[in-house]
Formats: sequence, C-alpha cells, structure tokens
Amino acid sequence: MAQQDVKIREPLLIELSTPGRRGVRFPEPDVPQADLPEDLVRSDLPLPEVSEVDVVRHYTRLSQYNHGVDINFYPLGSCTMKYNPKVNEDMARLPGFLNIHPLQPVETVQGALAVMYTLQEALKEITGMAGVSLQPAAGAHGELTGVLIIREYHRSRGDTKRNKILVPDSAHGTNPASSAMSGMRVVEIPSDKRGNIDLEKLKAECDDTLAGLMITNPNTLGLFEEHIEEVVQAVHEAGGLVYGDGANLNALLGIARFGDMGFDVVHLNLHKTFSTPHGGGGPGSGPVAVAEHLVDFLPGPVVTIVDQDEEGTPIYGFTWPEKSIGRVKAFYGHFGVMVRALTYILMLGADGLRQVAEDAVLNANYLRVLLQDTYHIPYNRLCKHEFVAEGRWPDAPGIRALDISKRLMDFGFHPPTNYFPLIVHEALMIEPTETESKATLDAFIDAMKQIAREARENPELLRKAPHNTPFGRVDEVRAARQLILTWFDWA
Repeated sequence: MAQQDVKIREPLLIELSTPGRRGVRFPEPDVPQADLPEDLVRSDLPLPEVSEVDVVRHYTRLSQYNHGVDINFYPLGSCTMKYNPKVNEDMARLPGFLNIHPLQPVETVQGALAVMYTLQEALKEITGMAGVSLQPAAGAHGELTGVLIIREYHRSRGDTKRNKILVPDSAHGTNPASSAMSGMRVVEIPSDKRGNIDLEKLKAECDDTLAGLMITNPNTLGLFEEHIEEVVQAVHEAGGLVYGDGANLNALLGIARFGDMGFDVVHLNLHKTFSTPHGGGGPGSGPVAVAEHLVDFLPGPVVTIVDQDEEGTPIYGFTWPEKSIGRVKAFYGHFGVMVRALTYILMLGADGLRQVAEDAVLNANYLRVLLQDTYHIPYNRLCKHEFVAEGRWPDAPGIRALDISKRLMDFGFHPPTNYFPLIVHEALMIEPTETESKATLDAFIDAMKQIAREARENPELLRKAPHNTPFGRVDEVRAARQLILTWFDWA
C-alpha cells in the first residue's frame, strides 16, 4: 500500500533472514525419498531463513499494529464493535461443537441441532416473527435472502410486475445493492427534516409495481422512525412488503419487536448484536426472520423437531419449507457464530438483553449531549444506539472528518465511521455500544473536544495525523490505484 511518513519500528521478517538459519528441523525420514516433479518446485522464492522466535515475534508485532476492541474504545458507527465475553469463545470451542462435520448423520449431531433450534426459537421471540432461517452467512447476505423471499412471494401470486424496492437515503449502504442483485429496481426515498423517511415521497411511490420497502430502523442516523406504523401501512395498502434491516437491533432488544411493528421480513446480524467478534471479513451470520405468510418461502433446510424418543426428548432433523427459495449457502450457516450467539442470549436472559439496549442508548445520548456544543449534529434529537455529527467547522475550513479521525488515533481510540450516511456532510457516525464505561466515554469526549480546539489553533497537527501509530497517514488515492501487495518486485 502506498504510504506517506511510514514509521517501521521493527525490522520486517525478510530483513532478519540469515542464510542457513532454520526454525524447525525435521527428523530423518524412515521411508524412501522421492523427487518432486520439477514443475511443482520453485527455487526462485526468496523465503526468509529465520528462527522460530523470529517468526513468533514478527507475527506478534503485526497483531499489535492492529486496533481491536480488546485494546481500547472502538466507536465504529452502525457496526456495534463491542466487547464480547470470552466465555462465548470457550463454548464455541467445545470439542463436541468444534470437531463435528456438516455431512455427519443427523442422529450424531443432535446437540448441534438443538443449539440451532433453540437459537431459532429465541430469535423468533426477540423479533416477534414466525419463522427463522440461520443459513445466511452475513448481514448483506441476509438482505439478499430477504429480498429474494419478497420477490418469490409476489411471483407465487402471479404478481410479476412488482419489481420496485424503495430504499430510504438513511438506510444501510448494502440495501440498494442487495435489491439490485435480486433484479429489482431501486428507488431512493429522501429523509425529512427530523431524519425520518419522507412520508409524502414514500406514498407517491406506493403503486402497483411496488414489491417492498427496505428500511433500517433505527436508521443510520441512529434515529427511530417516528412514523413507522404509517410507513408500514402505506406499503401494505399498496400490496408491498416491508423488509427490516436489523443490523441496529442493539438499540431495540427487549423494547421493540419488528413483528409488532408489522414488518414482513427482517435480518439480524449475530456478529453485531449477539456478540461474535467481527471485522476483517468475518466471521458473520445474518439469519432471516419472517412473518407467518412468508414462512414457506424461507431458504432451506431449517432445523425442526421431527419426533421424540420414549422419554419425550425431542429428536431434531432438517426439513424444507414448502415454497422455499432454495439453499442460499453451502450446508447450514456459520455454526460457531450460532453457538456464541446462543451463549450470549442464555447468559443475559430477557432482562439482560433489555439492559443491553438501554445501556447502548444511554451511552450514545451521553456522548451526543456532551459533544453537541462542540460538533454540529444535524439531526439533534433523542438518538438510539448511535448518532451522526459533522466533522467540520466554518472557522476551520481546511479540516475534514478524515483529519479528526486520524488525530483520534493518537489518543488510542479507533475512529468512528467516516462519510456515512451520505446525507450528512463530513459525517462522523459514532456508536459507543453498551459495554463502555463512563470513564472511557469521558476520555473520548475530552479527546474530541481537544481535537476541535486543535482544528482552529494548530490545523496542521490534524492534517498530518496520526503521529503516534506504527504507520503514518496513507496516500489514499495512490493506495487504491497503485497497490503494493508484496515486499519484493517479483518481476
């Protein structure tokens, strides 16, 4: 990656290479040796010759270059980067869960199926929906699955002209892509002055081509849709279905349910709300929950109770919904994530899950109120789990949200989400989550206020930040256009 002001504190592994040095010595073979075909052997790979301790130290250093929630505050908006109890990891690594295979006969994995079934039932209760599939591998995959269910529902009724999906401009950015990948036509609906979906613009698009609405609630402004019942009613009266992006469920647990609001489909992010560490591409899990009239369209197979033994113990198996859209992933989903999620749910219970939401909302509003005099908050009303501030000031014209985020790294904090949602200029989307203490939040507030002062008094300090990290600021344009993927020039 192209960089400016790179500060390597330790030598790279290749620089430690010494001819003849070895980290592992294999015993003499006790079977005849055979020559490998020449086309399978490369002699031009300049692999480092290093000791075991060199390798261990190298990769340990690399791990310390990364920021993580186990190191410090990670207020990445709309991602719920919270501390995850380590007991969840212990449960997922139990031999009976870790060492099973999806092709085993179902009678040999009854415990695993019990976990999946119990999780399905828990998610049904939490969302107020009638059926759940655990198969989707991540949030966006759950979105795609939900839209395919909506599409198939209309096709099954012979209503093939319904090809339009409405997406508010405050929705998650993957919603339009998921709709388009399903072959749907995407129409964006603007927000009103309070950050809600514009009801009049919505109703104007509710015609006989409407397949559904994808709405994130709370939305990416961190705001609960104040007119959600009217929104759902308008879409339903036009014959459409309402899809709920449940990635922000952290704000609603035990307080509000999608089913009670009239939603038809919703996906959840187990790796956000239900405590699996995420980032860097995975792992994830995006179960889809549906109302009663869509249960038959869920992707299959799903875990069901197929019988019971003489003592009344349930026997679990896989069944296919009658009108299933088919399989959306190999096998049955990311099982390890399911174990973590169920552990989290059972440990907290109903009261604990509600406290998760209450504390997440409390923490977000604490930050919002104490920063509102320093940073402009365009939609400054009671928020849920996150809020969005502007990273700019009229009297500091050269400073951008990116400069604020880079400088924040010098205080040991991960930056918030930058430049999203797009309806806020120089957006800083901040989500503290429920797991952070008042002391941590106060330190973050102090840092943000100091950065605001520096923006006016010493703007160059921000523009050249970060200063205290292993690597300086990257040249973003060159990094994207001139990728450096290897240490050596292999050409």
